[in-house]
Amino acid sequence: MSIKAFLFDMNGTMIDDMSYHSVAWFNLLNDDLKAGLTREQVNAQMYGKNDELLIRIFGEGKFTKEEMDKWSMEKERRYQAAFLPHLKLIDGLNAFLEETSRANIQMAIGTAAIPFNIDFVLDNLKLREYFPVIVSADDVAISKPHPEVFLKCAERLGVKPEECVVFEDAPKGVEAAQAAGMKAVAITTMHGKEEFGQYNNIIRFVKDYTELNVADLV
Repeated sequence: MSIKAFLFDMNGTMIDDMSYHSVAWFNLLNDDLKAGLTREQVNAQMYGKNDELLIRIFGEGKFTKEEMDKWSMEKERRYQAAFLPHLKLIDGLNAFLEETSRANIQMAIGTAAIPFNIDFVLDNLKLREYFPVIVSADDVAISKPHPEVFLKCAERLGVKPEECVVFEDAPKGVEAAQAAGMKAVAITTMHGKEEFGQYNNIIRFVKDYTELNVADLV
Protein backbone atom coordinates (compact mmCIF):
# COMPACT_ATOMS: atom_id res chain seq x y z
CA MET A 1 0.00 0.00 0.00
CA SER A 2 1.35 3.42 -0.92
CA ILE A 3 2.27 5.95 1.76
CA LYS A 4 -0.03 8.95 1.98
CA ALA A 5 1.08 10.68 5.21
CA PHE A 6 4.17 11.47 7.27
CA LEU A 7 3.61 11.83 11.02
CA PHE A 8 6.24 13.69 13.03
CA ASP A 9 7.05 13.63 16.69
CA MET A 10 8.39 17.08 17.60
CA ASN A 11 11.01 17.23 20.37
CA GLY A 12 14.17 15.45 19.30
CA THR A 13 12.63 14.68 15.91
CA MET A 14 12.02 18.08 14.33
CA ILE A 15 14.28 20.05 16.66
CA ASP A 16 17.33 18.77 18.53
CA ASP A 17 16.28 20.01 21.96
CA MET A 18 16.16 16.98 24.23
CA SER A 19 19.32 17.94 26.12
CA TYR A 20 17.60 21.23 27.07
CA HIS A 21 14.55 19.35 28.35
CA SER A 22 16.91 17.10 30.30
CA VAL A 23 18.62 20.03 32.01
CA ALA A 24 15.31 21.72 32.84
CA TRP A 25 13.84 18.52 34.30
CA PHE A 26 17.05 17.61 36.16
CA ASN A 27 17.25 20.99 37.87
CA LEU A 28 13.56 21.20 38.69
CA LEU A 29 13.25 17.63 39.97
CA ASN A 30 16.37 17.83 42.10
CA ASP A 31 16.73 21.47 43.14
CA ASP A 32 13.05 22.30 43.54
CA LEU A 33 11.42 18.94 44.27
CA LYS A 34 14.37 17.12 45.96
CA ALA A 35 14.00 13.92 43.93
CA GLY A 36 17.69 13.02 44.19
CA LEU A 37 17.96 11.59 40.66
CA THR A 38 20.95 11.16 38.40
CA ARG A 39 20.89 12.61 34.88
CA GLU A 40 20.50 9.07 33.51
CA GLN A 41 17.51 8.43 35.75
CA VAL A 42 15.90 11.69 34.63
CA ASN A 43 16.49 10.90 30.95
CA ALA A 44 14.90 7.47 31.37
CA GLN A 45 11.67 9.12 32.53
CA MET A 46 11.49 11.71 29.75
CA TYR A 47 8.53 10.39 27.79
CA GLY A 48 4.79 10.98 27.88
CA LYS A 49 2.98 13.86 29.51
CA ASN A 50 4.59 15.98 32.20
CA ASP A 51 2.11 14.91 34.86
CA GLU A 52 2.73 11.26 33.96
CA LEU A 53 6.45 11.84 34.49
CA LEU A 54 5.85 13.41 37.89
CA ILE A 55 3.59 10.51 38.93
CA ARG A 56 6.15 7.93 37.79
CA ILE A 57 8.82 9.58 39.91
CA PHE A 58 6.88 10.64 43.00
CA GLY A 59 3.85 8.33 42.96
CA GLU A 60 0.12 9.01 42.86
CA GLY A 61 -1.15 11.64 45.26
CA LYS A 62 2.13 13.49 45.85
CA PHE A 63 0.88 16.53 43.95
CA THR A 64 -2.54 17.94 43.17
CA LYS A 65 -3.42 18.53 39.52
CA GLU A 66 -2.90 22.25 40.10
CA GLU A 67 0.56 21.64 41.55
CA MET A 68 1.53 19.40 38.64
CA ASP A 69 0.34 22.03 36.19
CA LYS A 70 2.41 24.66 38.01
CA TRP A 71 5.61 22.61 37.98
CA SER A 72 5.01 21.57 34.37
CA MET A 73 4.75 25.17 33.20
CA GLU A 74 7.77 26.19 35.28
CA LYS A 75 9.83 23.46 33.63
CA GLU A 76 8.67 24.52 30.14
CA ARG A 77 9.44 28.20 30.80
CA ARG A 78 12.98 27.26 31.83
CA TYR A 79 13.39 25.02 28.78
CA GLN A 80 12.14 27.68 26.37
CA ALA A 81 14.35 30.41 27.83
CA ALA A 82 17.43 28.21 27.50
CA PHE A 83 16.64 26.79 24.05
CA LEU A 84 15.29 29.85 22.21
CA PRO A 85 18.73 31.14 21.11
CA HIS A 86 19.40 27.70 19.57
CA LEU A 87 15.96 27.02 18.08
CA LYS A 88 16.22 25.64 14.56
CA LEU A 89 15.08 22.64 12.57
CA ILE A 90 17.25 19.55 12.49
CA ASP A 91 19.54 19.65 9.47
CA GLY A 92 17.74 18.93 6.21
CA LEU A 93 14.23 19.04 7.61
CA ASN A 94 13.19 22.30 5.99
CA ALA A 95 14.02 20.95 2.52
CA PHE A 96 12.41 17.61 3.41
CA LEU A 97 9.16 19.32 4.42
CA GLU A 98 9.13 21.28 1.17
CA GLU A 99 9.79 18.10 -0.82
CA THR A 100 7.01 16.28 1.04
CA SER A 101 4.58 19.09 0.35
CA ARG A 102 5.42 19.08 -3.38
CA ALA A 103 4.83 15.32 -3.44
CA ASN A 104 1.32 15.83 -1.99
CA ILE A 105 2.10 13.71 1.05
CA GLN A 106 0.02 14.88 4.00
CA MET A 107 1.76 15.79 7.26
CA ALA A 108 0.80 15.87 10.93
CA ILE A 109 2.50 16.29 14.29
CA GLY A 110 1.85 13.72 17.02
CA THR A 111 3.62 14.76 20.20
CA ALA A 112 3.49 14.52 23.98
CA ALA A 113 4.29 18.23 24.10
CA ILE A 114 1.74 20.68 25.45
CA PRO A 115 0.37 23.44 23.16
CA PHE A 116 2.59 26.00 24.95
CA ASN A 117 5.68 24.25 23.53
CA ILE A 118 4.12 23.39 20.16
CA ASP A 119 3.28 27.07 19.61
CA PHE A 120 6.84 27.99 20.66
CA VAL A 121 8.29 25.83 17.90
CA LEU A 122 5.77 26.26 15.08
CA ASP A 123 5.34 30.02 15.43
CA ASN A 124 9.03 30.85 15.85
CA LEU A 125 10.00 28.62 12.90
CA LYS A 126 6.90 29.49 10.83
CA LEU A 127 5.90 25.89 10.12
CA ARG A 128 2.12 25.89 10.50
CA GLU A 129 1.45 25.73 6.76
CA TYR A 130 2.80 22.19 6.67
CA PHE A 131 0.75 20.73 9.49
CA PRO A 132 -3.05 20.91 9.22
CA VAL A 133 -3.29 18.28 11.96
CA ILE A 134 -1.56 18.53 15.34
CA VAL A 135 -2.26 16.04 18.14
CA SER A 136 -0.80 17.21 21.46
CA ALA A 137 -0.66 15.95 25.02
CA ASP A 138 -4.02 17.62 25.61
CA ASP A 139 -5.67 15.53 22.87
CA VAL A 140 -4.96 12.01 24.16
CA ALA A 141 -5.91 10.03 27.23
CA ILE A 142 -2.75 7.89 27.22
CA SER A 143 0.68 8.95 25.99
CA LYS A 144 3.24 7.03 23.96
CA PRO A 145 4.05 4.13 23.87
CA HIS A 146 0.26 3.84 23.55
CA PRO A 147 -0.63 4.35 19.85
CA GLU A 148 -3.49 6.80 20.42
CA VAL A 149 -1.55 9.90 19.32
CA PHE A 150 -0.60 8.46 15.93
CA LEU A 151 -3.97 6.81 15.33
CA LYS A 152 -5.64 10.18 15.93
CA CYS A 153 -3.26 11.82 13.47
CA ALA A 154 -4.18 9.26 10.80
CA GLU A 155 -7.89 9.57 11.53
CA ARG A 156 -7.85 13.36 11.30
CA LEU A 157 -5.89 13.24 8.04
CA GLY A 158 -8.33 10.69 6.64
CA VAL A 159 -5.73 8.00 5.97
CA LYS A 160 -5.24 4.43 7.15
CA PRO A 161 -2.54 3.60 9.72
CA GLU A 162 -0.66 1.45 7.23
CA GLU A 163 -0.49 4.45 4.87
CA CYS A 164 1.61 6.41 7.38
CA VAL A 165 5.31 6.69 8.14
CA VAL A 166 6.20 7.99 11.59
CA PHE A 167 9.35 10.02 12.30
CA GLU A 168 10.55 9.51 15.87
CA ASP A 169 13.66 9.94 18.00
CA ALA A 170 12.59 7.86 21.03
CA PRO A 171 12.13 4.11 21.50
CA LYS A 172 8.77 4.73 23.20
CA GLY A 173 7.63 6.67 20.14
CA VAL A 174 8.71 3.93 17.76
CA GLU A 175 6.84 1.48 19.99
CA ALA A 176 3.72 3.64 19.66
CA ALA A 177 4.09 3.64 15.88
CA GLN A 178 4.50 -0.13 15.84
CA ALA A 179 1.40 -0.56 18.01
CA ALA A 180 -0.48 1.66 15.56
CA GLY A 181 0.57 -0.53 12.62
CA MET A 182 2.86 2.12 11.14
CA LYS A 183 6.42 2.05 9.81
CA ALA A 184 8.94 4.39 11.41
CA VAL A 185 12.09 6.34 10.62
CA ALA A 186 14.31 6.67 13.71
CA ILE A 187 16.20 9.94 14.15
CA THR A 188 19.21 9.23 16.37
CA THR A 189 19.49 12.60 18.12
CA MET A 190 19.34 11.26 21.68
CA HIS A 191 19.09 7.47 21.41
CA GLY A 192 21.51 5.18 19.60
CA LYS A 193 20.50 2.52 17.09
CA GLU A 194 21.12 -0.21 19.67
CA GLU A 195 18.27 1.14 21.84
CA PHE A 196 15.68 0.29 19.17
CA GLY A 197 16.53 -3.38 18.80
CA GLN A 198 13.17 -4.73 20.00
CA TYR A 199 11.15 -3.03 17.23
CA ASN A 200 10.52 -4.46 13.76
CA ASN A 201 8.83 -1.46 12.11
CA ILE A 202 11.88 0.75 11.56
CA ILE A 203 12.70 1.27 7.89
CA ARG A 204 15.60 3.74 8.30
CA PHE A 205 17.98 5.06 10.94
CA VAL A 206 19.30 8.57 10.23
CA LYS A 207 21.14 11.26 12.15
CA ASP A 208 19.26 14.02 10.31
CA TYR A 209 17.07 14.64 7.26
CA THR A 210 19.94 15.22 4.84
CA GLU A 211 20.06 11.40 4.63
CA LEU A 212 16.44 11.12 3.46
CA ASN A 213 14.41 11.81 0.35
CA VAL A 214 10.69 11.40 -0.03
CA ALA A 215 10.78 9.03 -3.00
CA ASP A 216 12.64 6.38 -0.98
CA LEU A 217 9.91 6.36 1.68
CA VAL A 218 6.74 6.20 -0.40
